[in-house]
Amino acid sequence: MTTTETATVVVPQFDAEPGTKRKLAIICSKGNLDMAYPGLILANAALGEGVETHLFFTFWGLDMITKATMDDLKFTMLGNTATHMPQGLGGLPGMTHMATSKLKKAIADLDVPDVPEFLEQIVASGGHLWACRLSADMNHLTVDDLDEDVEGIISASDFIEKTDGAQLLFI
Repeated sequence: MTTTETATVVVPQFDAEPGTKRKLAIICSKGNLDMAYPGLILANAALGEGVETHLFFTFWGLDMITKATMDDLKFTMLGNTATHMPQGLGGLPGMTHMATSKLKKAIADLDVPDVPEFLEQIVASGGHLWACRLSADMNHLTVDDLDEDVEGIISASDFIEKTDGAQLLFI
């Protein structure tokens, strides 16, 4: 590009034309309990608004959809300054268990479903769940290792094609 040329600016359109379908693509890259819920809550909200919604689980986000781990996501205070507690406490034995139990209780008290039930509700509402091919291969996971609602293990390129024109969130 020369100094006289200007780059084309792409601005997302949030007020879609009548008859056009809005899309939301959420990339879930974290497998901690506290990082699972933002993507699930946003997906649920989007589906409630009639937005086509796709979730792509990559790296540790695969824990959210892997049968062996999805019921046992943890929350740790260690390295998480948002807990507003002294960081040294996070390394003490039993603190991850305590923090996880406390967070699960707070979530349950608000009638928010646990992760597997939330995923089931998202799919029942029309949401799409996809596993990352690279991450699955790195972890030696097959479709049999994943929740039955996962539609497939696909590449990042495939996900980009499926969600062409979508608003994108990376969590």
